[in-house]
Amino acid sequence: MRKVIAEPDRAVFVSAASAWEMSIKASLGELDVPEDLRQELDDEGISELAVMVEDGLAARALPRHHDDSFDRMLIAQAARRDLLLLKADRRFDAYKVRLM
Repeated sequence: MRKVIAEPDRAVFVSAASAWEMSIKASLGELDVPEDLRQELDDEGISELAVMVEDGLAARALPRHHDDSFDRMLIAQAARRDLLLLKADRRFDAYKVRLM
């Protein structure tokens, strides 16, 4: 995965939903998130992917293969924009989205 992300001409995004989930896990003591995450993303050339109303509607319309709201949002965002979604969760295979 790191090789794919590091390709010079590849656009890489991180969803605002991922930052939100990381913040929740950090506040629960389940994850360490760098204080300068925004700067680190910028330094690596990783762009922010905002959550739009249409993403929320698309997430609602997804089949109920599982109920993780953050994952469903990532799937909806990737599907709407035809993005390659980097995820290790096998449950994502059940959705119509490009995965790595």
